[in-house]
Amino acid sequence: MPRRSLPHPILVLIGFLVLCLSVAGLAALITRPAMQGWYQSLRQPPGNPPRWVFPLVWVPLYLAMAVAAWRVWRSDRRPPRHRSLQLWGWQLFVNALWTPTFFGLHKTQAATAIMLFLCLLVTLMLRDFRRVDRTASLLMAPYLAWVCYATWLTAGIAWLNPA
Repeated sequence: MPRRSLPHPILVLIGFLVLCLSVAGLAALITRPAMQGWYQSLRQPPGNPPRWVFPLVWVPLYLAMAVAAWRVWRSDRRPPRHRSLQLWGWQLFVNALWTPTFFGLHKTQAATAIMLFLCLLVTLMLRDFRRVDRTASLLMAPYLAWVCYATWLTAGIAWLNPA
């Protein structure tokens, strides 16, 4: 498909930003009430940061996710680009499932399974992004590190607070 028939790149970037920030906003709406009561009552694993750290980390990560996906979308490497963006969409969907599972339903073991699957998806996505756009993969590297850390925290909470 000729480049001129595609949507304007800035509109696509805005679309990726809106999508990522919508997931972040919905997560915040679900998280906020649980942080005051249920979450505070849980035993925390070693290395759990103060609550205020989470939004400071997640917002830049969601912004980087959007920019990375946009860079991959702009790539001319069509076959790897398509698979990379599918993985990106799936990881964002699985990411969005974690918050209602953990904070909404208080299902810490299920949330741990979601996080493990998210680690796998992000690893695969990062590998594919590297094949398409090296900068996009570098933008996603901190996200993978944070997801692995969040998996540790989720698993630790599940272990220390058996249902």
